[in-house]
Amino acid sequence: MAIVTIVIAAAAAILMLPVVSDALCIVRVLLLHRRRQRPDSTLRPRLLFLVPAHNEEQLIESCVRSLETLRYPADRFTVVVIADNCTDRTAARARASGASCLERDDRALPGKPRAIAWALTQVALENHDAVIVIDADTMVDPGFGAAVAGAAPLNHKVLQAYFDVANPEESALTRMAAVLAAANFRFAYPLKRLVGVNAPLLGNGMCIGTGVLAAYGWRAFTIAEDWELYALYTTQGVSIESVEGARLFAQEACSLRQSSTQRQRWTAGKLTVLVRHLGALMRSRRIGFCQKLDSAAELSSPGPVVHLGLAASASALIGLLHAPGAAWLLLALWVPIARLAAYALVGLTTQPDPRRTAMAFMFLPVYAAWRLATALVSLKMVGNAQWVRTTRH
Repeated sequence: MAIVTIVIAAAAAILMLPVVSDALCIVRVLLLHRRRQRPDSTLRPRLLFLVPAHNEEQLIESCVRSLETLRYPADRFTVVVIADNCTDRTAARARASGASCLERDDRALPGKPRAIAWALTQVALENHDAVIVIDADTMVDPGFGAAVAGAAPLNHKVLQAYFDVANPEESALTRMAAVLAAANFRFAYPLKRLVGVNAPLLGNGMCIGTGVLAAYGWRAFTIAEDWELYALYTTQGVSIESVEGARLFAQEACSLRQSSTQRQRWTAGKLTVLVRHLGALMRSRRIGFCQKLDSAAELSSPGPVVHLGLAASASALIGLLHAPGAAWLLLALWVPIARLAAYALVGLTTQPDPRRTAMAFMFLPVYAAWRLATALVSLKMVGNAQWVRTTRH
């Protein structure tokens, strides 16, 4: 029983990290007054949009057209599709839609991270201020470029655009995903930006300054390349900001079956990055205590739904074993859940139909149990998992 209690206490301490980090951020907001640098409005940053695509003939045209119709000076941005090991008409359709296209044929090293690394050697980065990665199943808001330009100068920082859900009304899963996106990008990440703490990277909508790429390159090749870049750049003291005004929309998996392999990949990939990079982050002399604490919280966080499943399972175990200090253990487990619930509530208020979206959370207990099971299965994939694309529809 003592061992079980110690394990639960350790897990509760890890799950409490985001609460502590948020509390410190709020204190710093109250104590500090940070002045935001104003961009030079006379000259817009030069943007390079890279669109990695593997057999994406269904969706590549809509993605490219959304980029080609940005409300942004046409001579200040370029769209390049990376047709990676494609066996369909992705390249032809990309060119027909107005984009340039690089065709890569390397069956030994497939996948998005390798495709991007290769493409970065094929383009003249010195002609651009930043490179923006856009997934092929994505539609970009017309004001995307202007919103990114509002965070200029871009050369020596990294940005994360508002990664929203394109199909929020399709199922309970997509409705809950839209709430999570709103909670993060409208509330959680702006809090980080106010105190100079890095926002996470999500792969889709990453904007990397060419000065950052020149200094540190692209060295992320796991299936969680976004979390790996977050860890690598944060360790080096590179600023990562969220940009709520730069919105893009991608399909969210609408069923448990469709999302299973994707969730397993995300969990395994994030755990891989945690194991490989947390030590370097904690030893870095380029970032302070608050950034280290927040990075540890982000990398160790299992995600809100798995978090809920872990808290419920640990609480049941505490009750069955009558563990010593049960009241304190339960408090430590459920205070972070209260934080997640608060973010979900404020995210819910931003939805077009809050009442119907709230009904979707009736599915949460089932989803939490299923999500916890998939997380456990994903443990066997840590370090060796393969990239699996979400089914297009």
